[in-house]
Amino acid sequence: MTTQTLKLISVLVSEGMDKDWYGLELSKRAGLGPGTIYPQLKRLLVAGWLERRWEEIDPVEEGRPRRRLYRLTGAGESAARAALDEHLALLQRADAPSVGTPRPGLGLA
Repeated sequence: MTTQTLKLISVLVSEGMDKDWYGLELSKRAGLGPGTIYPQLKRLLVAGWLERRWEEIDPVEEGRPRRRLYRLTGAGESAARAALDEHLALLQRADAPSVGTPRPGLGLA
């Protein structure tokens, strides 16, 4: 899983399944450009992690176009949390010293 996908799913799970997100909001929160966000969203839709729908507003009354809203599915939230946990575990293992390898600053040569 790419770093960009991990950033995106961490934002999506930050408020759970009940939150609707729109692309620009996700782009800003994840610190990723729109050219990165939308292909990622499409992959997550195809994988069944997300569902999408059009915002139910009157564009004339709101003075802006309707937004496409994205929301995690139940399976998507579970899979996203598992992917984030797995990535965190990998980072923790990579940060742990190997057995028998002295750590700098411990006075072992």
